Amino acid sequence: MGIGTIIAGIVGVSNIMLIVVKERTRDIGVRKALGATPGSIVGLFIQEAIVITGMAGYFGLLSGIGLIELINFTMNKFQVVTPFFRNPEIHLQTAAGATLLLIMAGILAGYIPAKKAPLKAFSIGS
Repeated sequence: MGIGTIIAGIVGVSNIMLIVVKERTRDIGVRKALGATPGSIVGLFIQEAIVITGMAGYFGLLSGIGLIELINFTMNKFQVVTPFFRNPEIHLQTAAGATLLLIMAGILAGYIPAKKAPLKAFSIGS
């Protein structure tokens, strides 16, 4: 389930970044005219993709931790005892691993549209 969610997120952010690159064609052309290298343009879009995925992932991580804490609180309050689902918690290593995976997904989601960005500057008139 988690891998499917990550893949859906990558596709969503990639689509957003494709639209961003398309809308900023003139800005890319101006940056190139002022001497920006293709690498700096690609880096700009990758940073933006990482920020987008980071903010969404942080919100998702906080929501997940909040839900786990709510379940734990409810189970303790009503003294629910189940052998399958007891003492729900999230470990720091799991959260750190999810954050690292999220950053890598942001890089992947932003790279393909960002790689096309320097080429878009030449199609301003078309």
